[in-house]
Amino acid sequence: MSDTAVMIHEVTNKQILATVAVLVISTAIFELSHIDLPIQNHFYDFQAHRWIVDRDESVPRLLFYEGIKKVFIGFVLLVLAVLVVARWKRYLPEYRSGLLIVLLSTIAVPLAANGLKALTNVPCPRDIVHFNGGHPYVTLLTPYPEGSPPMERIRCFPAGHASGGFSLLALFFLFKTRRARTMALIFGMAIGWTVGIYKMTIGDHFLSHTVFTMILAWLIILIIARCVGVYAKAGSISTITGHTARTADHKA
Repeated sequence: MSDTAVMIHEVTNKQILATVAVLVISTAIFELSHIDLPIQNHFYDFQAHRWIVDRDESVPRLLFYEGIKKVFIGFVLLVLAVLVVARWKRYLPEYRSGLLIVLLSTIAVPLAANGLKALTNVPCPRDIVHFNGGHPYVTLLTPYPEGSPPMERIRCFPAGHASGGFSLLALFFLFKTRRARTMALIFGMAIGWTVGIYKMTIGDHFLSHTVFTMILAWLIILIIARCVGVYAKAGSISTITGHTARTADHKA
C-alpha cells in the first residue's frame, strides 16, 4: 500500500469532528464580536462612497475572478480526463485515490457553498446601509429587523467563488512527501484567499464569509477522503481475498 493510501485511510472521525468544532467556534467568534464591520471598513472609501477596487475594472476582474474561474474549470476537466485514462489503461495506481478525492472535492465544495448561499439570505457588504446600500447589517445567526427582509433572497454567504480555490486543498491527498503536501496546502490557500480578498475589496464578502468557506471546504475534503479511504480499503481486502481464494483453488 502506498504512503498516499495509508494517509487517506488515517483520516478519522475525530479529525472530522475537530474540523466541525473549529467551524462552529469560528462562526461563534464572528457572530459575537461583529469584527466583520471594522475590517470591511478598510476596503471602503466613505468620502467617495465606493469600494477601493471597482468591480467593473477589467484587469483585476480578469486576473482574480474570470481568469481563475476558467483555469479552475479547465483543471477539473483535466483531473477527470487523467482519472479516466488512469482507470482505463491501469496507469498511476498509487495516485487514483488521490485523484478521485481531488475530483470529488472540486465538484462538491463549490456545490455545497453555492447551495448554502441559496438558504442563508445574508447580505453582502455592498448591500448594507453602512456601506451605502439598502439593507440592514445581518449575520448568519441574526434575523432581519421586523418589516425589513429583502423582497428576494440574497445569495452572499458563504463565499462561493473562493470555494473553488479552497477545494484545491484536496491536492494534499494526492502527494506522498511532506514537502509536496505542504506546497499543496499553500497553493490551495493562496488561490482561495486571492479570490476571497479580491471579493472583499469590491464589497462582495465579509471576512467571515471566506473563513467559513475555507473551513467548510476542508471539512468536505476530509469527509470525501474518509469515504474514498474506506472504499479503497474494502476494495483492497476484496482483491486480496479473491487472490487468496484463487491461489488455494489452484493448489487444490
